[in-house]
Amino acid sequence: MSAAATLAGAAPDLAPGWHSIPWKKVWRNVRRLRARIVKATQEGRWGKVQALVYLLTHSLGGRAAAILRVTTNQGRSTPGVDGDCWDTPELKAAAFSRLRRHGYHAQPLRRVYIPKSGDPSKLRPLGIPTMTDRAMQALYLLGLDPIVETTGDANSYGFRSQRCCADALDQCHKILRKNHSALWILEGDIRACFDRISHGWLLTHINMDKVILRQWLRAGYLEKDVFFATTEGTPQGGIASPALANATLDGLEPLLQERFGATRSRRRRNKVHLVRYADDFVITGTSKELLRNEVQPLVAHFLSERGLELSHEKTSITHIDDGFDFLGQHVRRYGTKLLLKPSRKNVRTFLAEVDDVIQHEGGHLTAGELIERLNPKIRGWALYHRHASSARLFARIDDVIFKKLWRWARRRHRGKSARWVRARYFTRPGDNSWRFRGQVPGGDGGSHPAVLYRACSTAIRRHVKIRGEANPYDPSWELYFEERQATQMASTLTGRGTARYLWVEQDGRCLVCDQPLRLEEGWHVHHLLWRSHGGTDQIENLVLLHANCHRQVHSEGLVVEKAASREGRS
Repeated sequence: MSAAATLAGAAPDLAPGWHSIPWKKVWRNVRRLRARIVKATQEGRWGKVQALVYLLTHSLGGRAAAILRVTTNQGRSTPGVDGDCWDTPELKAAAFSRLRRHGYHAQPLRRVYIPKSGDPSKLRPLGIPTMTDRAMQALYLLGLDPIVETTGDANSYGFRSQRCCADALDQCHKILRKNHSALWILEGDIRACFDRISHGWLLTHINMDKVILRQWLRAGYLEKDVFFATTEGTPQGGIASPALANATLDGLEPLLQERFGATRSRRRRNKVHLVRYADDFVITGTSKELLRNEVQPLVAHFLSERGLELSHEKTSITHIDDGFDFLGQHVRRYGTKLLLKPSRKNVRTFLAEVDDVIQHEGGHLTAGELIERLNPKIRGWALYHRHASSARLFARIDDVIFKKLWRWARRRHRGKSARWVRARYFTRPGDNSWRFRGQVPGGDGGSHPAVLYRACSTAIRRHVKIRGEANPYDPSWELYFEERQATQMASTLTGRGTARYLWVEQDGRCLVCDQPLRLEEGWHVHHLLWRSHGGTDQIENLVLLHANCHRQVHSEGLVVEKAASREGRS
C-alpha cells in the first residue's frame, strides 16, 4: 500500500522512507480533517468529533506531521530520560511504529531548571519528555487544538495559533482608551498554574482520549535519578501543556459576561472586560469595590473548581492613572490619552542582557562578532515594542548602548586616543555618523562590514488586532488569515530585499509542501541550479523552502519549479 493511499486512514505496519513522504498530500489531509473537526465542534456533534480525532491520530499523515514537529523545533536535540534523539532520516522513519495507542506507556520527564524570563536570578522547573512522548503529544494535539480554538475565549491570546502579545496589548488599548472607559483594573496572576491544575478536572472536561491523557498527567518526573510522582498539574515543557492550560482557563470570559454584561445596562454600569495571555490576565471595572467584592471572588471560585488559586502577592487592583505592567509594557492614562510604553522592568532586563554580552563575552570577541551577538537582541526587542509609544525610548536605548560600546572600545585600546578609537570603530569612509562597526568573515573566505542595528531605525507601526472569533482551522477564515499574514510579513521583512521578494513571489508558501512560510519556523534559500553545477545567486535561481523540504529535495533529487503549484490548496 502506498504512502499516499494511507495518509488519511489507518497507517500500515511499514512506514515509508522519511524523504519519500509526499508532504503536500500529508498537509492537505491533516488540514481537511482538522476543518471537519471544527465544523463538528461548532455543531455540537461530539461523537463525530471523537471519530474524526481517532481517524487523524491513527493516520500516517498525522504521525508524519507529529514527527516533523518534534524533529524541527528548538528542542529537537534535547533528549529525555531515555537519551534518544531522532536526528537521522532512518530514526524518523522508525518512529512511526512507536506512535501507537496500543502498548503506549508514557515515560517520566527529565526535570531541569531554567532562569525565569522576568527574573533571571530565579529558576523555574521544566520537564523534558522523551521524543516518543513529545511526538504522541504533538499527534493528539493535532486533534485537540481545533477543538480548543473553536471553544476558546475570544480574548485569550497566549499559546494560540496566529495570536500574539501584540493582540492582547491592543485589546487593552481598545477597552481603556476612551474617556468613558473603565478606570480600574484587576491585575491577576495564577499561582503555579501549570503545576496545580486538577487532574480530575482535566480528565472530566478535556475532549480527548482519556487513557492517553491520564498517562501524560501521571507520568511523573526524574530529578537527580530520583522518581517523583505527579498528582496535579501539567508538565511544563510538554507540547500539549499550553493547550490543556488554555482549555482549563477558557470559560472565564463568558462567565464574567453572563454575570456583569448580560444586558446593555449592565455592560454600561460595570464595564467588565477580560484580556488573558496564558495565566496572566487583566479585568477592567468601573470601581475598585466592584473588582474587589464581586469580580475577584467570582474568579477565585472559577479557579478553585480547577484546583487553582490567585497569587495574592501578584494580584492587585490599580487605577488607570497609576498604570500597570502587562506583557512587558506599561499601560497608563496621561490626562485623556492612553499610552502603552515598554515597562521599566522590561527595559532594565534588556539592558542587563546587552551589558552581559559586552562585559562577559566582549573581551574575546572582535567588533564584528560583538555586533553579530548584539544585533538579534536589539532588533528582536525593538520589533516587539514597535507597536507601542516607543520612539523616544528607542533613541535613549541607542544612546545607552553606544556609551557601553564606547567604554568597551576604550578599554580594549587603552593607549590610543579617542579620535583613533572613533576612526577605528565608529565611522565609515565618507560617513560622519557615530555607528559602531566591524568586520565579519564571509563565505568566500574574505570579510564584509557589519554595522550595529539601531533601535530607533525600527518604524513605529500600529498593530491590527486579530478578530476574536477568527479560527485558523476554519476554512471560512482562510482568506482573512492569508491577507493578515501577507501584511505582517511585508512589514517584518522590510529591508530584507531578497527574502521579501521571494516570499511575495511564492505567495508566502513553500514550493514543496505548499504550507505557509513563517518567521518562527524559518526557511532555507534553495538554488534551482545548484552552485556546484554552475548556478548563480541571482533572484531567478532562488526559492524559499522549509528546512525539512530543502533536505528532501537534495536527498531525493526533486526538481523545484518557480511556478508554485496550487494543487492541494483547499
